[in-house]
Amino acid sequence: MPTPISKILIIENELPIVHALELKLNRSGFSTQIALNGEEALKCLDHDKYDLILLDLIMPKMDGFSFLTELRKKNTTSEVIILSNLSQEEDVKRAKDLGAKNYFVKSDTPIVKIVDYIKKTLGVKPTPTPEPAASPASIKKLKF
Repeated sequence: MPTPISKILIIENELPIVHALELKLNRSGFSTQIALNGEEALKCLDHDKYDLILLDLIMPKMDGFSFLTELRKKNTTSEVIILSNLSQEEDVKRAKDLGAKNYFVKSDTPIVKIVDYIKKTLGVKPTPTPEPAASPASIKKLKF
C-alpha cells in the first residue's frame, strides 16, 4: 500500500469507467477524486494537489487537450496519464507535447494494466495476485 496515500484525480465522463477505475484504485490503497470534465478538474486543482491525473480527451465543457493547456499554466507537478479512445498517432503526439507522460487507449487496455502502471509510476510495489483457493473436489485424499 502506498504510504502516505497517493492522491489521484480521475477526469472522465463515462461513469462505468469512472466507477471501475475508482474501485480498483481505492482497493489498491490510493485516494481518488472524480471530475466529469476539464472545468470541474481545474476547480479540483484549485483546492487540492494530486500525485497523478488520469485524463480522458473527449469530454463535455472542456476537452482533455484544453485541460492540458490550462494545466501547464498552473505549473503543477502532477503526472498526467491519458485514457482515451482516440488512437491516432497525431492525438498521442499532441497529448504528449502538452505534457502527458503516457497514453493508453481505453478499448485496448485492461484497467488492471493501468493500475499496475500507476503503481510503478508512483513507486508502489504491485500487489501480487493471490492464488485461487483449492476446491474440495481438487484436494486428493491423503494417506497416513
